Amino acid sequence: MDEKFNFILSIVLIPQTVGLIVNNEGLDDISAMNEFYNSQTYEMLAKEETKMWHFSPMTIYSMWKHEKETGQLVFPEE
Repeated sequence: MDEKFNFILSIVLIPQTVGLIVNNEGLDDISAMNEFYNSQTYEMLAKEETKMWHFSPMTIYSMWKHEKETGQLVFPEE
């Protein structure tokens, strides 16, 4: 699963989530990547056992946005 997990993160989830940050927050690519990579949301996403890779980029973006606004990481209810 390690290769598949890394593929999903690097090719799908991270670029699309950063793209949402760029489009919705008005940040440039580098700033958006820095903001995302320095978040608790990314820290949890990078841990395969959290299963956050099952979430859509929009859900991950919403989690990141909530964390940015409140300082708290909240997992969506399933």
